[in-house]
Amino acid sequence: MSKMSNVDALRSVLLIIDIQTKLEPAIADFSAILKCSLQLSQASLVHKIPTLITEQYKKGLGATNQTLQDALPQADYFHKTHFSACAEPGFLAQLAKYTRPQVVVIGTEAHVCVLQTCLDLLQYGYEVIIAVDAIGSRNENHKIIATEQLRQAGAIIASTESIIFQWTKQAATPNFKKILPIIK
Repeated sequence: MSKMSNVDALRSVLLIIDIQTKLEPAIADFSAILKCSLQLSQASLVHKIPTLITEQYKKGLGATNQTLQDALPQADYFHKTHFSACAEPGFLAQLAKYTRPQVVVIGTEAHVCVLQTCLDLLQYGYEVIIAVDAIGSRNENHKIIATEQLRQAGAIIASTESIIFQWTKQAATPNFKKILPIIK
């Protein structure tokens, strides 16, 4: 396994997996996950990081959370039925268009779609960074087990705030001034 570099805004894509309306009530601590997801989304706009949003079986699970949709007007959407987005025709081609090797991942459910997509991304050579406070499952234990499996597979496990600060790199810059209200 190759050594990963620091999370870098110029090398990152934000991948939001299945944060959909009909899943929300079932996800443990959903409001905290949404808050972190919105912070990463807003920071991604400051740093001009491309965002790809997947929606699992939209007809059954509903659209992406409206607050997230509103926060990311430039995001690309990808509809899927496979648990791993990588197994869906066209997904890897869409991701390759960004020409960025790091994929910062948030979403639900940690032990199903997030896990399977991230394991496949690692197999395809991407550097995978999991914002652990922005992923969730119905059962908190499932999230913990999935996080450990992803760590063992080579993903970087980080907090939302550390990813934002790694993207930002330094204080006393115009970007830092835009980031401060996001993390406060």
